[in-house]
Amino acid sequence: MNITKWKQLLVSLVVLALAATCFVPMSKAEAAGNDPVDVNASAAIMIEASSGKILYSKNAGKRLPIASMTKMMTEYLLLEAIKEGKVKWDQTYTPDDYVYEISQDNSLSNVPLRKDGKYTVKELYQAMAIYSANGAAIAVAEILAGTETKFVAEMNAKAKELGMTNYDFKNATGLVNEDLHGKQPQGEGVKEESEVSAKDMALLADRLITDYPEVLKTTSIAKTKFRAGTDDEMDMPNWNFMLKGLVSEYPGVDGLKTGSTDSAGSCFTSTAQRNGMRVITVVLNAKGNLHTGRFDETKKMLDYAFNSNFSMKDLYPEGSQVKGHKTIDVDKGKDKQVDIVTDKALSIPVKSGDEKNYKAEVTLDKKEITAPVKKGTKVGTLKVTYKGSDKDYGFLKSKEFSVNLVTKNDVDKANWFVQMMRGIGGFFSGIWNSAVDTVTGWF
Repeated sequence: MNITKWKQLLVSLVVLALAATCFVPMSKAEAAGNDPVDVNASAAIMIEASSGKILYSKNAGKRLPIASMTKMMTEYLLLEAIKEGKVKWDQTYTPDDYVYEISQDNSLSNVPLRKDGKYTVKELYQAMAIYSANGAAIAVAEILAGTETKFVAEMNAKAKELGMTNYDFKNATGLVNEDLHGKQPQGEGVKEESEVSAKDMALLADRLITDYPEVLKTTSIAKTKFRAGTDDEMDMPNWNFMLKGLVSEYPGVDGLKTGSTDSAGSCFTSTAQRNGMRVITVVLNAKGNLHTGRFDETKKMLDYAFNSNFSMKDLYPEGSQVKGHKTIDVDKGKDKQVDIVTDKALSIPVKSGDEKNYKAEVTLDKKEITAPVKKGTKVGTLKVTYKGSDKDYGFLKSKEFSVNLVTKNDVDKANWFVQMMRGIGGFFSGIWNSAVDTVTGWF
């Protein structure tokens, strides 16, 4: 074979090899940029509620319009006021001109309120949480703060207190201010509306169902009536079509809040529980079908969570010890050491067989503690970080999840004689060790 033919053959083989690689199928993770699911929305996030472990995230830190999901903060502040005794469920409210006017606007989601009517806080809350009634939401704001303007300040203050970082609440409803008939909160622009990141909405949802789990008794109602048995009786279907018996029903879904405006698009914060694991999802500006797109995109995340072998695992059960850090030294104690254990279970959602990819890190507050020591005294923290090959999104509030390490038992202070003898023993031990080191050095 001459050189020219050899070169031609070599080039042909290289071309064929390169061509073959072009047709190697990509894994789903590679095709989606290593994301486990492909959610068609401007932003999305999914977390496991108890740990805050993020199972999926897309543009979750970007602040976007949230429409009526704004009412979740209104609900939070109302439930907080109820708990603190500042407001009672049977307390009544009579609409002012502003609330009456908004409630009569049929272009908005509403239950019409009479100008001279008396409505309980419970009625207004249910109308807001189930049917997303805007007039009712403003009524709640006035009950809690006197005016919607003052209430907006309370909304933003509470967001900061809860640890939210990328938010701007503009009113109690989530409507664009121009829909408030020229009566938007003072200082707010006509074209403005509430904007919050998907991550912060997940945080708000988590705090809402954690601090006030009774909210789920209301958000899980698929359909009810406003003022049943009166002349004002009105059907109130839930806009969350993923609830049992509705068109996009998904087993386990029991909340939480929808939202839509022209600028926000279709938004939805859901929560669902199966087999002891509760997840929270958020989609902002979901694409697809106008009526079911946000539920279709939410389903993708829920399917991934519940159908991909995720389950809650106690990587370190409550009261367990960590290898290499089972004790801590105790100065001046009857015992020279005390066992240290986790104060609660370190439990997170883990894929089957993936437990080995979570590595423990122990941080002790001090190398030694001084007696007397009480059982349950915090001496450090245990955190885990993911070291596997799957994409890791971290946790809602940080990049790791931690629990406290605490003393397992009491340790009493040793009496003066024991301390003295230990001191003497330590002195002579030091001399002996020094002598041994010196003699050893001679050889």
